[in-house]
Amino acid sequence: MVAEKSKKISFKAKVFFAMLALVVIVLAGTGINYYLKYFKPNVTGNKDYLFIPTGSDFKDVYSIISSENIVKDTLSFLNAAQNMDYPVKVKAGRYRLTKDMSNRTLINMLKAGNQEPVKISFQNVRLKHTLAGMISKKIESDSASISQLLDSATFIEKYGFNTDNVYTMFIPNSYEIYWNSDPEKFFFRMHAEYLKFWNADRKAKAAAINLSQSEVSILASIVDSEALNDSEMPRIAGLYMNRLHKGMRLEADPTVIFAANDFTIRRVLNKHLRISSPYNTYLNTGLPPGPITMPSINAIDAVLNYEKHDYIYMCAKEDFSGYHNYASNLTQHLQNARKFQEALNQRNIKK
Repeated sequence: MVAEKSKKISFKAKVFFAMLALVVIVLAGTGINYYLKYFKPNVTGNKDYLFIPTGSDFKDVYSIISSENIVKDTLSFLNAAQNMDYPVKVKAGRYRLTKDMSNRTLINMLKAGNQEPVKISFQNVRLKHTLAGMISKKIESDSASISQLLDSATFIEKYGFNTDNVYTMFIPNSYEIYWNSDPEKFFFRMHAEYLKFWNADRKAKAAAINLSQSEVSILASIVDSEALNDSEMPRIAGLYMNRLHKGMRLEADPTVIFAANDFTIRRVLNKHLRISSPYNTYLNTGLPPGPITMPSINAIDAVLNYEKHDYIYMCAKEDFSGYHNYASNLTQHLQNARKFQEALNQRNIKK
């Protein structure tokens, strides 16, 4: 009897341990499968970023990830994404990838829309279509859609600008913006930066010199084009303010070059001065209708804090240093101009 009971206990023990071993194996397999699906390093590191275009669904995302070799095991990514409900939470954007990132980390980032912004910088940009081209290289939108808004009087009027002076809204600087920002969002962001730039102090200074904010920037664009050295900007700004106060034409060579739409001109000739354009300040009194370039912050502040003096003429120095000779009367100016013209002739600069 004792032997039989011992055999039964031994058999039951074997069955118990066998079942326990089976459970352990199943759990281990489940755990391994869970690890492989969610926590095993899976991102290849072949790409620094995953770009998900606006309007993409999960099928599109999966196609991009597969075709661009984003992950090592696409099947485990697919299963994890489905189990984590990602297919119904796809968000467009530019997502930073890290080598050996797990499926769980990657999918959580994509579901949350935690994209990395792009950095955009612009300065010394003359034309609107040039700006549109620069921005389109950084964000999803193409240059045509950005240009269309810059040339849309109806759209621009909502922000208090027109198609001539809209460029004064863009403050040259470095900004961060999301890659999938559409042109409207980009425009809204730039206007917010414009409002931030034009603080109470700058507004008060503009009012004190009897210029609107756009007029300050238009004049600053001329100052910026004339000054190769920032230290000269307040003096140049003062000269043009003197001309405005006297009702004189600004007669700024850079406006003629802009009117000619030929930025290779090094020597402004009489034929250039006769170009019919509202931007030609040799023919028109006052400021042109818009900026001739995107003015720098230094130039804007130079206008707001222009130097008080009695100069109304200037001419580039004959040593080609980038600085200018100034005069308060025509006789002195003609002497300065003659020296510069002789220097041009000596260097055989004809145009």
